[in-house]
Amino acid sequence: MLIGVTGGIGSGKSAVLREVSSFGYPVYDTDAQAKRLISETPAIREALTALFGEQTFANGIYQTRHVASQVFANPQLLQRLNAIVHPAVGDDLKQWSADKPLAFVESAILFEAGMDKHCQGVCIVSAPEDIRIRRVISRSGNTQTTDDIRKRIRAQEANKPQTTMPLLVLNNDGTRSLRELADELINFAKTL
Repeated sequence: MLIGVTGGIGSGKSAVLREVSSFGYPVYDTDAQAKRLISETPAIREALTALFGEQTFANGIYQTRHVASQVFANPQLLQRLNAIVHPAVGDDLKQWSADKPLAFVESAILFEAGMDKHCQGVCIVSAPEDIRIRRVISRSGNTQTTDDIRKRIRAQEANKPQTTMPLLVLNNDGTRSLRELADELINFAKTL
């Protein structure tokens, strides 16, 4: 069984899943695995180089800033990037989770990337905006402005998912410990 865990920037989904992982449950981080697949898969590297130019990889290392600067200015390029990377991540996730009785997948864009189709349930981690902003500023070492973070929050909220599958919403506002939130997520998964 695979449970998708999603939530906007600064919601604390990674922190909740670190706690879930500490109980021994496997967690698939789509961001980390996408980076791995981009680095290790020749077909993806070739497709990205064809799309974004030779500067996409420098000394074999994926140049995230180079690609990001192009896709954020051009939604069509972002769609083409996603069409290359998301199916590969989905296939990898499906293979990874096949033999696991209970596992979790973390993705900020679970629905947009189509990862939800591999899941039997979904958890959305949420938190008030002011807390989310403080968390992002804290972890980025004050390199992001409040306005930039608010823009990302608004962009993510514009794509609110609709689902008919079992759904849990966890409020990660700091009033409950991460252990309590992880327990609730695990118990939710076990009821499916």
